[in-house]
Amino acid sequence: MHAPTSPTARDEWRAHPLLPVAAGLGYATSVIHIYGIGPFYGPVATEFGWSRTEVTFGLTLATLVQAVGGVFIGLAVDRFGPRRFGVIGLVLLGIAFALLGTADGSLLNWYLLWGLVALAALPVQASVWTSAVASRFTVSRGMAFAVTLCGASIAAGVFPPMATWLISALGWRGAFPVQAAIWLGVAFPVIFVFFHGRYDKGRKQKAQDAAARPADLPGASLRDGMTSSVYHRLFIACLLFTFTVIALVVHFTAILGDAGASPMMAAAIASFVGWFSLAGRLGTGALLDRLPASLVGAAVFMLPVLGCLLLLLGGGSLWAMGVASALIGLTLGAEIDVVVYLLTRHFGLRNFGGLYGGLLAALSIGTATGPLAAAQFYDRTGSYAGFLWLALAFMAASSVAIGTLPRGKAAYAAH
Repeated sequence: MHAPTSPTARDEWRAHPLLPVAAGLGYATSVIHIYGIGPFYGPVATEFGWSRTEVTFGLTLATLVQAVGGVFIGLAVDRFGPRRFGVIGLVLLGIAFALLGTADGSLLNWYLLWGLVALAALPVQASVWTSAVASRFTVSRGMAFAVTLCGASIAAGVFPPMATWLISALGWRGAFPVQAAIWLGVAFPVIFVFFHGRYDKGRKQKAQDAAARPADLPGASLRDGMTSSVYHRLFIACLLFTFTVIALVVHFTAILGDAGASPMMAAAIASFVGWFSLAGRLGTGALLDRLPASLVGAAVFMLPVLGCLLLLLGGGSLWAMGVASALIGLTLGAEIDVVVYLLTRHFGLRNFGGLYGGLLAALSIGTATGPLAAAQFYDRTGSYAGFLWLALAFMAASSVAIGTLPRGKAAYAAH
């Protein structure tokens, strides 16, 4: 009698070819309020006479709520499976994003609307989409994660020019609901049909899958994981990375506009971030399945250092802006892939949702504070130059945090 053979990468993709695609579209939708908000800042601030800090603080509130709730959502995903969170949450987030167009000029009203966005975004955090993929892919997990996390690349490439065009055609109030409706119309049918994790409870779950819950799988306990120095370095890398790169992405059209680019030219160059992050994600996914993840991460986390230098020293050259956008995009296409890959290899799947929820807290804190800090630099100095120098230092530190992780075979790499 022969022992059962382990599935190959081809077997995994043949069995679930569209799960990473559906998860990627879900991930793209779940960050519409982050990657899609940049072009709205100028028109909203102009109409209501607000500073960029006041407009940006809504996003800060939303991501701080995600930071607090990330671990709890991750634990709930471990218990109940990701499908119900993803399907219902996306509809709620689309509605909440559309309601931003009803702002009446009161800052309290603006922040309450962002509070709705925050609550709607809670059940569709990245742990929802990646946990389903991690449950189905082992041998080709790096590439499967890359396809899933291409959702953020698509968001960064599509949402800024889409929003800019809709604002010019409909005004910012009309652009919010139309952008939400268009994107949900494209993404939601694919997600509804193909997004099924191995541990989702429901009629589509196979009997053998029901017998193996995440709690029964090999992996670190929540306490052991969160007290590990490896986990602490991942936390620091996530915090510094998102503080820097998400701020750059959110303010990128404004940074380019202040350097002399027209609104549509700035939006077009900013969209390079998304398209190059696609290449970064797929390339990183292939590298993660072949090379030490800590070295891959350390290398790509240094790319924004060059991008910031080009923005600071390029003298408003469109060529420098384009190359900077590409470098930032390549890194944006690698960060979550590297972090999630390292998390599963070092700590297994037993408490993946809870442990990833903790890292999402770092990602959310960085997302909340980075754009706000960039806005503060601009409001106080009339320029983003000070923030770009700070970003340069933070990305170097993030690269060191990832590069110093253990490079040997991880404890749960085989599971």
